[in-house]
Amino acid sequence: MTSKTSKDRQQARVHAAEIVREYGPFVGAERVHGVTHDGQRVWAATGARLVAFDPESGEPTRTLDLACDAGTAFDGTYLYQLAEARIDKIDPSTGEVVASIPAPGHGNDSGLAWAEGSLWVGQYRDRKIHQIDPATGAIRRTIESNRFVTGVTWVDGELWHGTWEGDDSDIRRVDPQSGAVLERLEMPRGTGVSGLESDGADLFYCGGGGSGKVRAVRRPKGAPDTASEA
Repeated sequence: MTSKTSKDRQQARVHAAEIVREYGPFVGAERVHGVTHDGQRVWAATGARLVAFDPESGEPTRTLDLACDAGTAFDGTYLYQLAEARIDKIDPSTGEVVASIPAPGHGNDSGLAWAEGSLWVGQYRDRKIHQIDPATGAIRRTIESNRFVTGVTWVDGELWHGTWEGDDSDIRRVDPQSGAVLERLEMPRGTGVSGLESDGADLFYCGGGGSGKVRAVRRPKGAPDTASEA
């Protein structure tokens, strides 16, 4: 076995997560399972309803009565929603489910993101992220993690995922080829991350699990990469 390079042995950059705002809890929503951003609104999956809210005012603007017990994504036109063992493709203007594909974890899926013409699906306890074909559900490739995966997002070519184990949660940037951890944003102890999405700029939106809240966390920029398995 070859030894690790000096870069591999370096520790990931670690920051305390900067929570800049909290939203919710929303009426009738006991949990937030997944989040996405459509360029204007944030959508929160709350189990039986998708709730859209204005990130400036925090006020809900739309609800869709749909099964939504895990991650959520947006491709620029359609919403995608994990619902038990399937992924539903949803027209946000009508709430109609226009197509469904099998979820790779057969019901043990967590985060969901759209990037590079693919869906990216977190596998919670399996500690994996699958890139899948949005039309068929076929797995194109798999990235291994060493923590439970609770949310997934891409921004500026960076792959980030949420973790939540016990009272500890973080948002981590990983190498999309090796899965090596490059950067971690540590959430306050007891503050879980149950879904993750970028606004395409400086913020992450994080589902807050049983708190019923969505939290906006600032994304750091500009420092050189290091890699770690921490």
